[in-house]
Amino acid sequence: MNIPRTLVLTLVASTALPTSSTVAQSSAATPPPIPAFEVASIHESKATDGRHHIYNDPSESLFRTVNLSVKDLIQFAYGLPGTQVLGGPSWLDTTMFDLDAKSDASVDAQLHGLPSAEARSRKQLMVQALLADRFQLAAHNETRQLPVYALVVANPSPKSGPRFGPSDISGTTIDIGRSRLHIAGSDDTLAILARELAVALGRVVLNRTGLTGRYDLTLKWTPDDAPTPLLNGAPDPSAPPEIFTAIQEQLGLKLEPTKGPVPVLVIDRIEMPSPN
Repeated sequence: MNIPRTLVLTLVASTALPTSSTVAQSSAATPPPIPAFEVASIHESKATDGRHHIYNDPSESLFRTVNLSVKDLIQFAYGLPGTQVLGGPSWLDTTMFDLDAKSDASVDAQLHGLPSAEARSRKQLMVQALLADRFQLAAHNETRQLPVYALVVANPSPKSGPRFGPSDISGTTIDIGRSRLHIAGSDDTLAILARELAVALGRVVLNRTGLTGRYDLTLKWTPDDAPTPLLNGAPDPSAPPEIFTAIQEQLGLKLEPTKGPVPVLVIDRIEMPSPN
């Protein structure tokens, strides 16, 4: 999104955010029926603190959001960053919703008995079905050749390389502001970093660092459209640099402009949610 935001994502289980999804399931094998939310309350948010939350444990049917845009909800459901969700009305980014969805105990038992990756995928499909039912979402997949950034290690020599260490937390923490980003945990921290950089830059970022695993990293930068930070009336020498320099200096990574085939989700139709 192009609006300032702070997103706090709470994953109760130790899982990574999904990185890919499809609108339709393959017909090669007949999967078990996808569980559905039994009840779902959706209201326009009255939150005023500017923070956006997703509360989700893939092993149970409860799914809750606070002050979240539909674009971010689609991003979660289809495992794509907002830069790869195309089309739709302007309110997709600007109107925030509180959502509280739950199913019965049998669905909780079903999700709890699945491996974490499969449970996460099922939960995504449940949210996709909710979007189709309550927001009348219809969309299709395409692949388009688009300008992208490749996220790479700036200096992969043994004495240089990434400037962050492993994470020892059991879950995933993502704290995002207009000019800051902190990620800890997940099974693929750099994939989350690439996605959030894509949001900040408005262009798809491909993770080509070759790094997988659980890391703890923090990035702070000064936005291009922000006033020059001042200290005693003069430019503050301790203010963080612009984002491209910050990525290299603080993380030991860099962004290289290139082009590539990018999977996108094109919205054909979406409406404001139906009444509860």
